[in-house]
Amino acid sequence: MKIDYNSLAEEYASYRHSDPILIEKLVGSGVSSASKVVEIGCGSGNYISEIQKRVGCMCFGVDRAAGMIAQAKQRNPAVTYRVEPAEHLDCPESFFDLVFSVDVIHHVEDRPAYFREAFRILAPGGRLATFTESEDTIRRRMPLTFYFPETVEQELMRYPTVEELRRFSKEAGFEVVGQEVVERVYQLTDVESYRRKAFSCLRLISEAAFISGIERMQRDLAKGAIRGISRNVVLWNRKRKAN
Repeated sequence: MKIDYNSLAEEYASYRHSDPILIEKLVGSGVSSASKVVEIGCGSGNYISEIQKRVGCMCFGVDRAAGMIAQAKQRNPAVTYRVEPAEHLDCPESFFDLVFSVDVIHHVEDRPAYFREAFRILAPGGRLATFTESEDTIRRRMPLTFYFPETVEQELMRYPTVEELRRFSKEAGFEVVGQEVVERVYQLTDVESYRRKAFSCLRLISEAAFISGIERMQRDLAKGAIRGISRNVVLWNRKRKAN
């Protein structure tokens, strides 16, 4: 089943938010006011908008869904946005200091091309950060996997393995400079983002499974907040400087 992300744009803008820990990781990778940064698959602009506001550097966001870009422009017009696929970017060579994507690589059809394009547009010494999930983090999602276990197999079919991403990056010319799991604990107090299916995997399971999960979540929320754990695997790559 293909998902129309234009139709999801309003839900993403309303219910999906940037993770402050991931923002710290990105800003802490060496971003300064002189940096040029682009987010691939920026969606409604949460991450690139926050970086621009915090650092004031030159920021760009690209996404293949025009509806997402429309939402992103409303969020922060100081960012330059374009409707483009990750595999074919209308960007000059060796231009950016940081290229990143957050939970996007599983949507990219030609993943080796993603890494080749990132390599092409990065300046020598520039970094690529790919935030994704592994089989382990998908199976341990809380509350998503706990209440909607039917999403696990759907997601495992969509997500590439971290080993594949490391291989694709090396084939594109990158060196791997780091890999880590970033974790954040939070309290879920509202079911509305799940009810509105602001997480695309909820659109891949049966309606019966979805309704069952929502009902269980509502019953538990009536007793108090639900403990959530967000986990992301980040693969750090660098384009070597010329000798």
